[in-house]
Amino acid sequence: MAHGNGLFFVLDGGEGCGKSTQARRLHTSLTSVGHTVHVFRDPGTTRVGELVRAILLNPDHTELAFRCEMLLYMAARAQMMSETILPILSRGETVLCDRFISSTLSYQLGGEGLTQAEILAVGGIAIQHRWPDLTIILDMPVHRSIARVTRAKDRIEQRPIEYHQRVRDRFLAQAAEHPDRYRVVNADRDMDAVSADILAAVPPK
Repeated sequence: MAHGNGLFFVLDGGEGCGKSTQARRLHTSLTSVGHTVHVFRDPGTTRVGELVRAILLNPDHTELAFRCEMLLYMAARAQMMSETILPILSRGETVLCDRFISSTLSYQLGGEGLTQAEILAVGGIAIQHRWPDLTIILDMPVHRSIARVTRAKDRIEQRPIEYHQRVRDRFLAQAAEHPDRYRVVNADRDMDAVSADILAAVPPK
């Protein structure tokens, strides 16, 4: 399938950083200037993806190994890419995804010795090598972002603060390594200010 000329944006970051809210706001802003925008969540979106999401986030599944966890995330993405994202991009439309492989490079990297090269190799197969055009990392101190999660915490959110600090550090390391494809936005501010910086980072249509 041809990848087409559609734009593929990702919003990512730690727990409670405001990705879902900012995705909705960016959708509204891009639509107002002529984009046809589709917003998806990762993992999820498709019927298969939502079933995988339920497995991954269920706190009862404490036995999940990091490699199994990584592969389940990639399986959900493979379905989402084939079923939704690639067809949309082939039509020249815009995709906005709440999380993507940038999350796996932060949350699963190092677990059971998982390397960046292994994650990228499996990821490339899962997404048919159609990487995002831009990944925006919403960054804020871990103790403040975790405090925003007021509902019952899922399996990943329940991990210790030290784990989430490593996750934050890995997000920032990705952005530093790939400044052409990543932008970091300070999410520990007024929502309107965060939205303005996100919109400024997105290239014109």
